[in-house]
Amino acid sequence: MNRNLDLPNPTDLDPQRDHIAICNQLVGTTFPWDMTRSLEFALLKTFCAPRISAVLRGTGEFQHHPQKRYDDTGLIMGNILKWGYDSPQGERAIARMNHIHSHYPIGNEDFLYVLSASLLEPIRWNQRYGWRRFTETEELALFYFWRGVGERMHIQHLPTTLAEFDRFNRDYEAHHFAYSPDNAAVGNAVVGLMQQWLPIGCGWIVPVVMAALIDAPMRTAMGWAQPLPGLTAAMATGFRLRRWFIQRGWWPRRSQFFVDRPSRTYPEGYAIDDLGPTEAGAESATSPSRCPYKRMRALLGV
Repeated sequence: MNRNLDLPNPTDLDPQRDHIAICNQLVGTTFPWDMTRSLEFALLKTFCAPRISAVLRGTGEFQHHPQKRYDDTGLIMGNILKWGYDSPQGERAIARMNHIHSHYPIGNEDFLYVLSASLLEPIRWNQRYGWRRFTETEELALFYFWRGVGERMHIQHLPTTLAEFDRFNRDYEAHHFAYSPDNAAVGNAVVGLMQQWLPIGCGWIVPVVMAALIDAPMRTAMGWAQPLPGLTAAMATGFRLRRWFIQRGWWPRRSQFFVDRPSRTYPEGYAIDDLGPTEAGAESATSPSRCPYKRMRALLGV
């Protein structure tokens, strides 16, 4: 066994008291690749609700500035996840996020759904693909962390337990997931950006892999084709092999936060107040077709 594996001792950590430190470890050290993938997946799920995708499409940000949207969100959320929401960096990032949100008519229920996806999709991804399962302490730490973020975003009617978050999340998806051209437009714009990150001639693999990763309700909502026969099972086998290699120390796990490496948009650095849409653009937002939702980072980054 690899003696460097992170095996938290639940007797040493309290999920409520130590949730910021536990989440920092999950994102930056123990599961950096998996947490990034799952948060990407969480945001992709929000595109399946037409009333969210309609405002996203109306911004034009995904069509005209997709890379900046991704990097801005990655840096805002990365500062919160690395330093904690009550740190100077986290407070500035949340203040910037709240300032951006204040210019747009976004419903509380939609804010709450996005928050719930950020909490629950990492847990669900871990259950399917993680190199080990989250402990109960780690799952509860994620709950306390995202609930704390929700409080500082002034989201109303926050669930008081992880189970309540799960019920709200599933009920929202059952009532609001449905196909719309807006879903497809935003989802396809994201796929198009991912294709640009790959070498010439390899972009075709992105929609193929994405169709195999998402479930049937998401494919229906996006209007995407069925996955290639056997690909979903083959990918599951690949993740099991990855788990086996990591547990034996034969697959490297690099510790890294998104904020610690140069971004495509800001190779020379950034200021938190510069992240997000321009103030002129924000001030002109008078219709529900504008929204500041952005991605957290590149799906295929490590």
